[in-house]
Amino acid sequence: MRFPGHGHRRHPDDDVVIGPLDLSTHVDEALAVQAIAFGLGADEVAVRRQIVLRHMTYPGARALGATADGHLVGFVYGMPNDRTHWWSTVVEPYLRAQGHDIWLDDSFVITELHVHPRYQNRGVGRSLITTITDGAREPRSILSAIDTDSPARGLYHSLGYQDLARQVLFPSAPKPYAVMGAPLPLRRR
Repeated sequence: MRFPGHGHRRHPDDDVVIGPLDLSTHVDEALAVQAIAFGLGADEVAVRRQIVLRHMTYPGARALGATADGHLVGFVYGMPNDRTHWWSTVVEPYLRAQGHDIWLDDSFVITELHVHPRYQNRGVGRSLITTITDGAREPRSILSAIDTDSPARGLYHSLGYQDLARQVLFPSAPKPYAVMGAPLPLRRR
């Protein structure tokens, strides 16, 4: 396997390749994966499209894709966290109430991580998140995930992420989220 910046990285599943992704150019392909994986409708995809394009203009924003047979089957993107970003302003009171708001400083935030259902449970998500965080300069990573006992949260826990705040409510989100954090590098299995 080779790391992003040095070409592509072959995933242990031979038909999947992990590599740098120009998310601004491939936003529609990525959001199609997210829509299937996350159950989004066309209106939600349209809103998220604008958010992703804005995020990719932020300093340090990076994305990786997982491709199989020339098709995008998963992606991750993130950036150094900034307390002035919308996500941080929403989660900060929850983190502060738990004594964890320091996690908003000097952290790499995983903004989105999605894998097409046909490629889930094959290590693709694990490869995407470990590869993108391996390139982070920050000493820790944070993210939010729907606050249920899910395979995604199981993956994050296995990588060393711990719950920093639970039952976090985002405007217009139908379900509460958990904010999770892990020191970098992530734990390997």
